[in-house]
This record gives sequence, structure tokens and C-alpha cells, in this order.
Amino acid sequence: MLKIDNINVYYGAIHALKGISVDVKEGEIVTLIGANGAGKSTILRTISGLLKPKTGEITFEGQNIAGKAAQDIVKMSISQVPEGRRVFANMTVMENLELGAYIRTDSKGIKEDFDQVFTRFPKLAERRSQLAGTMSGGEQQMLAMGRALMSRPRLLLLDEPSMGLAPLLVREIFSIVKDINASGTTVLLVEQNAHMALSIAHRAYVLETGRITLAGDAKELAASEDIRKAYLGG
Repeated sequence: MLKIDNINVYYGAIHALKGISVDVKEGEIVTLIGANGAGKSTILRTISGLLKPKTGEITFEGQNIAGKAAQDIVKMSISQVPEGRRVFANMTVMENLELGAYIRTDSKGIKEDFDQVFTRFPKLAERRSQLAGTMSGGEQQMLAMGRALMSRPRLLLLDEPSMGLAPLLVREIFSIVKDINASGTTVLLVEQNAHMALSIAHRAYVLETGRITLAGDAKELAASEDIRKAYLGG
């Protein structure tokens, strides 16, 4: 579904991604793990069109999307839940969700997706008139995920969904990610919590300073002694 082939990305003079190649098959959850600053979020931002690779190709369903405008990439059914949630604080829950559907004109489908978001995230249904900025971190994370789902993506890019959340909420968020995947959405997940990420992913890539150092089956990587020592607390 998604193929990243030997991309190099720079922030000014800083070489952030060094010959990165990743592929994601339809129906998978693929996770990118690694320390802060390894380049995980940069990969998602490059797929989304927020950064342009200097060299290399990114193809989605056979079409080269490297360097395309971000709004065109959303129209191709790729949606990102950004790191830090980035909800529109002075707008209500409902208005945030409506913005997620801004590229759509199928009013019946949009209504169905509102219902689905409220079923998946009952707290959002209770707070649909509340300003997003007054909600807890966990509720804002649910809203950011709901907003991304309103564009009905075939590929969902999730950037650090567990950041700053209590352990109980982290488990809830990861359970919802599994449910989203089971209902037909392919997921590329960037996550600091390697243990949780590897527990739900099919495959994983390990990044260190802009390079992929390991790749493989998520369960096998979770069982690897090197990965346990480096990312799973021994």
C-alpha cells in the first residue's frame, strides 16, 4: 500500500533521514520505534507532505506522492494524527470533527462517520459542545483520532498517541487503534512506548539517528534481547 524507497530528508543543513526504506501492506499495523530524535516523526511528516524529501520515492497505492501538497495527500485517503494532538482549542468537539471531514461532500457518509466516532469514543459524544482546549489530554487524543477518521482514511498515520497519558488511558488508546485496524484501516504508528507498540503491531522498524537499524515481525523484535535492553527496560 505504502512504499518508501531510499528517502533522504534535511532540516536545513541537518540530515534527518538517511536512506530510509519502509513498506506498509494493506491491513497491517506497522510501528516505527526508536529514541527521541531518531527521525520517526519526520517520516510521518514527509509522507503527509509537510516535508519534502531531497531524494527518494514515496508511493501510495502505486502513485508517487513524494513532494505532493499536504491537502492533496489527505484527498488520497491518508490522514495523520499529529504528535501533541494539535486540536483546535477554541472550537468545540463537533467543530473539530467537522473540520476532519472538510474534503468530503457525502453528507450521508459524514453522518455515519460522526455516529461511528461517537460510538468508538463515547466521551466525545458527551462533550460534543465543549471547547476542545478545556478537555483532558486523553480526551484531546481521542478527539484528534476521531478528527482524522472523519476523512475516512485508508491509511492512518499516528504520531505518539500515548504521549503524556496515564497507563490506563494508554491501554484504552491502543485497544482503539487495534479496533480501527480491525475495521479496515491500515495504520503506521510512531510510538515512544515500544512495549505497547510492539504488542499490537504486525511488523516494526527500529530507527537510530535517521537510519533503520532493525526491521521484522513485531513479536520477534519484542522477544529480541537487544530490543529489550534498549527499549523495553531490560
